[in-house]
Order: sequence, then C-alpha cells, then structure tokens
Amino acid sequence: MKQWYQELFANYADKYEDESFTQGTLGEVDFIEKEINHDKNCKILDVGCGTGRHAIELTKRGYWVTGVDLSEDMLEKAQKNASNAGLEIDFRQADARNLPFEEEFDLVILLCEGGFPLMETDEMNFQILESAARSLNKKGKLIFTTLNGLFPLFHSVKDFINSNSTSQTNRKNTFDLMTLRDIYQMEIEGDDGTKMNLNCNERYYIPSEITWLLKSLGFDEIGIYGCEIGAFTRDDPLTTENYEMLVIAEY
Repeated sequence: MKQWYQELFANYADKYEDESFTQGTLGEVDFIEKEINHDKNCKILDVGCGTGRHAIELTKRGYWVTGVDLSEDMLEKAQKNASNAGLEIDFRQADARNLPFEEEFDLVILLCEGGFPLMETDEMNFQILESAARSLNKKGKLIFTTLNGLFPLFHSVKDFINSNSTSQTNRKNTFDLMTLRDIYQMEIEGDDGTKMNLNCNERYYIPSEITWLLKSLGFDEIGIYGCEIGAFTRDDPLTTENYEMLVIAEY
C-alpha cells in the first residue's frame, strides 16, 4: 500500500511549484553558497529534490549536484525544468532511507521536508539521516529543515494550518503530545483534477532530539536555528514561533 506522500507526489508536481513554501529558492541557495564558501568544487547531494528547484539553481551557479527523489513524477518534472534551463543534472530515483552513496559528497541538503520527517515511524526517519550521513565524506556538512516540535507544544497546529492553507479546511486538533506526530486527513486536488483524500502523518522534533540523533551519527558541531522561507540564516535563534527549524551538522 502506498503511503500518503507517495500518493501525493505521484500527482502534484505542477501544483507543488505554486505552493508558497517553494518560493524561497534564491535566498535559500544564497545561504547554501555561503555555507560552502562559494567553493565550486563542492559536490552536493539534494535529497528529496522534488521538481529540482534547489539543484537547478545551484547548477546554474556552477556547482556539481546530484538530485534524488522517491517520486518518478517529481523527477520527470525536474528533468523537464532542467532541460528548459539548458542544464544537464544527474537526477535519480532513490529511497532516502537507502541512498546508494558512500562518502561521495561534501554537502547533503534535505530541504522543505525532503523525506525527513514524513516517514511513518521514527526509525524510518532516522534511516534518512543515517543514509545522508553515510553519503558524506569525513569533512562533509549536512543542512536540512524539519518541523519544529516547540511550535505545536506552544501553539495550536489546527489554527496555524487552517489559517495558512487552501487545501485543508476545518482541521481538527490532531497533534499527539505523546508521539509528537500530527496524523490527519487532507483533501487536495491533483494535477489531473482528481480529488485525493490522504491520511497524512508528520513527525515534529524538538531540538534536543535532533541533537541526540545527529550526535549518534558522529556529527560534532550541530547548529539549530529558526527557519524562514527564502531567508535561511544562522542569526535567527529557534523559538516557539518558528514552524520549522534549520539544522546544520558538521563532523
């Protein structure tokens, strides 16, 4: 049986690009460039690359990028976008929990919930971080964004979602304080006009959990910051007002 994210991204590549959370590409890539000191020799792996927005912008700026995603539909759109931009990019279908790389990259990015933390179990989410870490060389860096557990512990997820989404209406309070998971139903229209009813399951993480997971994978330096679309920075401390957190891990 397909999971909700597989159902969604098999029929949502076009509409995905119109979502508000995909509009910050230029600022996010500016930040990535700064983090790698504008080193054009840096080999970058974009996990959960979707329709290729970060991979394409990085390639335009002269970087060598490999993009992986679970969805054939999203990768097809990514290839089309790259071709339209006159670029050749190595896009591959792969499961983020079992990436086929071993110490090959200087930087791994998982942005906009690129797999993590959408998995249905905590073990599966950890496998994504483990696989990303395995893909990095011993001087590599991991940059990812994920859902901030401090937000729903302080606020109502229901009110936030209902005020910021056109695809979901009248969301009930579905956040489980015991598991830090939001399990809910979403009705959304796919690219082909089909109505999809999805049983969604997203895991929120608190900073101490993220730190522990990354420490267990051998990362020494871990920075966790507030995350704003298109405006990633180390200058914003994480607060209860941030729906997402920005995580930077180094050996």
